[in-house]
Amino acid sequence: MNYTDRIKRLQRSLATHKLDSFLVTHPPNVRYLCGFTGSASALLISGRKATFFTDGRYITQAKEEIQGARVVIAQKPPLAAAAEWLAKKSPPTTVGIEGDHLTVAERARLVGLLPKGVRLKSSPPLVEQERLVKDSDEIELLRSAVLLGSSLFDVALKSIRPGVREIEVAAEMEYAARRAGADALSFETIIASGERSALPHGRASEAKIPASGFVVCDFGVILTGYCSDMTRTVYVGRPPDEARRLYEAVKSAQQAAVESVRPGVSVGEVDGAARKMLQREGLGRYFTHSTGHGVGLEIHESPRVAAGQKDVLGPGMVITIEPGAYIPGRWGVRIEDIVAVTETGCDVLTPTSKELITI
Repeated sequence: MNYTDRIKRLQRSLATHKLDSFLVTHPPNVRYLCGFTGSASALLISGRKATFFTDGRYITQAKEEIQGARVVIAQKPPLAAAAEWLAKKSPPTTVGIEGDHLTVAERARLVGLLPKGVRLKSSPPLVEQERLVKDSDEIELLRSAVLLGSSLFDVALKSIRPGVREIEVAAEMEYAARRAGADALSFETIIASGERSALPHGRASEAKIPASGFVVCDFGVILTGYCSDMTRTVYVGRPPDEARRLYEAVKSAQQAAVESVRPGVSVGEVDGAARKMLQREGLGRYFTHSTGHGVGLEIHESPRVAAGQKDVLGPGMVITIEPGAYIPGRWGVRIEDIVAVTETGCDVLTPTSKELITI
């Protein structure tokens, strides 16, 4: 990772936003800019310098991980140390803060520690805008995370049986993920069976898998800091024709959305491609969420792939494509891949078949 270049790009943007410096406190943004993976940090970036603050717990880790910034090991919380550093500068000065991430209490403490000549300004998501387009190193890290995550589906297929509790299936998958080297799970594993498959976020419960019905499996891992996200839906028992039609409709909608992904297309158009296909099958009202989202150092990043969204896709952007149809009291289906936008279209990173599997 070229952290120095990332910091330089952010430095060049400060003048555009009329900032003398920018205080980064959101851990994924700190990691993106300088490589630090710990939990206590603040990164202060001015036009020419970058100074990283942490506490004594991270002396060794900071020295090993930080690139492109001076490291300050403080005897106080990183935010307070950064404020003290700022207070030594000659006011007046304008400091950008991450308004979407700094709490009201943290901002109040920061104001209390700074002299009157220092002005805090909530800034646009400057780092998130940089993170929107992944470089080649990030794409490969995402690919590795997706491959590890997709291997868990085989574990799910071996575990899903009538009478087995959903949480038991999730536990087997999560254990396998850890044994395979995952940093953590991207989110709480979703195993939703029978009528619960109609819950878009039906996290694994004590419910037992029924003798017949859909099972939605939505899961992901974090590997080397980058997240994966994948959904497959299987059927336990012999699916009736109605179930097969529902599954095929969702699969066609998902494929239509994937095929629409290319540079210059808006995320709203991608959402529309999936939604139009489901509407054609009379299932539009059962698709109750957005078609996807960006993914990277966080499981949910920009852009939001939803109706009315104007963000335009470009090479290096990575999004999920995950339409679904959920019929309350009966069943639901969702299919999800991660795709990377290329110069001419997209690269589907998820390698797993989308044909209906019956158990």
